[in-house]
Amino acid sequence: MRPSSDSAAPQPAPAASTGTDVGSQPNRSPAAHFATTDSLSAYWRFYWAVAGAQLASWLPETPGRILDLSGPDFRCAQRATAAGHDVVTLLPSPEMARRRHLTLINGNAQPPPQPSLGRLRQVVGEPMLLPSFGAGVFDGVIADNRVLSRHLATEASLTEIVRVLRPGGRVLLCVDSVVLGMALLAEQDCWPELSHARSADVLLVPWPDGSITRCFTGDQLTELLNEVGLETEWTKPRTVLSASTVDTMMADGGPRALNHLVEMELKAADSDDYVGVHILASARKPTA
Repeated sequence: MRPSSDSAAPQPAPAASTGTDVGSQPNRSPAAHFATTDSLSAYWRFYWAVAGAQLASWLPETPGRILDLSGPDFRCAQRATAAGHDVVTLLPSPEMARRRHLTLINGNAQPPPQPSLGRLRQVVGEPMLLPSFGAGVFDGVIADNRVLSRHLATEASLTEIVRVLRPGGRVLLCVDSVVLGMALLAEQDCWPELSHARSADVLLVPWPDGSITRCFTGDQLTELLNEVGLETEWTKPRTVLSASTVDTMMADGGPRALNHLVEMELKAADSDDYVGVHILASARKPTA
């Protein structure tokens, strides 16, 4: 193992900030752009739209019980319940629980929203330690939003995920790729670490905020999934379009540019994982 830093402080889930478009921040490096999500930038609006479409295509057609480990910043739980699934989502603290806010329109209380087809239950707990759940109780687990890269003991986390999945159950996960790790190392002048990044068994990369992330190649992620007893269905980059390409097309493409870009991304052919900053994977627990 060749880590790129001596310390390994866990990183909090990235929060959507209120920034300006990346094009208006000339001093912000390309790698730093991916270190903090910016809800107002064209690229991140595209990124989350792609993530939502990928989740919708991954969710089982038959309603089932889903465990969401992705954190409150990622809206997969709401999407899954809208598709008819019963979802248990883990939150780091009670303060992160979703609350209904009563608002008044013309002096009258706003009518409650229409209920989802599925149920959403919020549970406070450590996303990577699942002792409260029995074995084989979930049809699917969603570990998006880079959660397995931010919890550095990925093997232990995946072992718990396998335990709570029923035979035939599936997991959808997203991790940081080596291409992002190498970009961050280069910007921090970590040249000795960078020279070994592609061949390292475990690559731990310091982020600008002082936290640590674990980065993977597609082959490493597939090998890890197989080691914990999962059958890999596929691995691919979350996106293959660059931030600069998305910014340009969103600026010049009119009101439907976002929809066209998402359709283009979803139709893209399988690509080498090194072209993407994040790797998306789907795996299944064997039935026997």
